[in-house]
Formats: sequence, C-alpha cells, structure tokens
Amino acid sequence: MISLVNGVIAWPLIAATLLLKFSVSYGGTVFEAASPYHNIRVVDQGNVRTLSFDGTMETRMSLQDPLKGHFEYTEYFHMPWLWNGQITNVLMMGLGGASAQRAYAHYYPDIWVETVEIDPVVFKVATNYFNFKPAATQRVHISDGRVFLRRTEAKYDAIIMDAYAKNRYGSFIPYHLATKEFFQLAAERLTTNGVIAYNVIGTLQGWRADILGSIYRTMKSVFPQVYFFPATDSLNVVLVGTKSEKKVGLPTLLQKASDLIQTKRVTMPTFRSRVYAFKSEPPLSYSRSLLLADDFAPVDGLLSGAK
Repeated sequence: MISLVNGVIAWPLIAATLLLKFSVSYGGTVFEAASPYHNIRVVDQGNVRTLSFDGTMETRMSLQDPLKGHFEYTEYFHMPWLWNGQITNVLMMGLGGASAQRAYAHYYPDIWVETVEIDPVVFKVATNYFNFKPAATQRVHISDGRVFLRRTEAKYDAIIMDAYAKNRYGSFIPYHLATKEFFQLAAERLTTNGVIAYNVIGTLQGWRADILGSIYRTMKSVFPQVYFFPATDSLNVVLVGTKSEKKVGLPTLLQKASDLIQTKRVTMPTFRSRVYAFKSEPPLSYSRSLLLADDFAPVDGLLSGAK
C-alpha cells in the first residue's frame, strides 16, 4: 500500500528494505482539530514534529533545528533562482507546515513572500507549532489560490505551487489549480523573467505518470519551457515552467548555481547539489497525456487509474 501525503509520498527504509508505506503514530499528539477542510494533527516523535492531514503526513520538521528535517522536494522550490537571479518577491500557494516559507525567510530575508492558504486553522498551526513567523516580508492571505490570483494586480518573480487536497483516491491537486486557464492566469501574474515551480505527487515512469504527463502537457501549452526535478526521498516531482523560449542544459545551470553561491545570492547549503536532479526532456507519458482545461479536467479518472 502506498501512503499518500498532502504534498509528499514517503519512502522509509526499514531493515534495508524500501517499503511503499508510511504510517504516523499518534502517541505524541500535541494538537488535534477538525477544520472545514482537514482533520489536523501535530505529532511529536523524538526530535521530529509532523503535521498530518486526514491521517497522512503533510510536513516534517526537526524540533532542534526548524530548518532541518524537511522533505527534499521542498528544496527544489529554490530552483527558480537559476532562471531569475534577481528575485524580489515570491507567491506561494499552500502553507502546510511552512517548510518553504521558513527556508525563504532564513536564506533570503530581503525577499517578500506572500502565501495563499485556504484553511485558517492551518495558518494557526503553522504559527503555533512549526516556527512560522508572520512578518512584513512573510504575509499570509486566507483565500482560494485561484481567486487570489484573479483579484491581485501584483506581479511576482516566482510562483510556488504546493497546494493539495484529499479525496477518495488520496492526495490530489485541486482541479482548478491544474488547468490551462489556471496556468495562463499564473503566467499573467509573473514578471518578464518570472518562473513557476509546481509540486506534483507522481513519478516520471509508473505510478501516477499519467497525472505528471498531463500537468506537463498543460504547463507546456502556456510556458515555452518546462523542466523537472524529481525527489529521491519521496514520490514528488517539481516542475519548473519558464517564460523564456531558450532551452537550457545542466552545464549552464550548474554554472549559474555556482555564480549565485559565489555572490551569496543563494546560501542554501544543498543548492548546487540539488541542480543535478534536473531533467529537460518530456516524460514518457507525455505522448498519451491529456491537456487539462476548466471544462475538461478528469483528475479523478487519472487518479483512479494510477498504478
């Protein structure tokens, strides 16, 4: 059985065997509440605090050092710097346990970060239990992400998507945040060199490959170039869409990463090593994948057929 996480599928190593299962013990529950959107639990196990939505894990954080313990895929939310080295503001959709928000506040204290989160209880939990600190440069809007995009007049250097909900098939991307019309709206809210980073639960081949392929096809219908950064500790792939027509390769990105580190524009210790996950070719499922639109987004069908 694969245990879905709202944003993460975990691959724990038990007795040297890779298992497709992740369970949460609630013996150390420090908070529990039902919101209009989730059954929420905060659980402490040793030095690790986790956030659980509807019985599946959303966020992991070290209690000794809140910058550690997170899932690898959240570090790929720093990849937009490779295409826009002058980022001044970022829009994030989905707060959860605020792994990305904490990292941006620490590594880029001069960057303005706005987060859109639909669940006000999640905002309180992130603040009270996951070291999220609202500030002038860390603002949270309680709103639906697409509604916020439609109403705002702001332009962003990067948009980071990590918004998930839960249905009978497990964690899924809300339909209205996965269509061509959504990506067109997102592109309109990006600056000239703006970049979108989009977390997808799935794999390049095999399990949920059709969903990944459909998101790729849909993004590619709006953004000239779309790239991949697959995680190794979870079944997550972060897609990066750029407004630039020019296709780039790994050597160019590694040089850009070195330049960003040398000028101290990026100080995340693992930044350059994460660049090696870069993939530029379409997924194998691309040729058979569907383009998702507001009037045709059969995500349920793709989920029910996932292997």
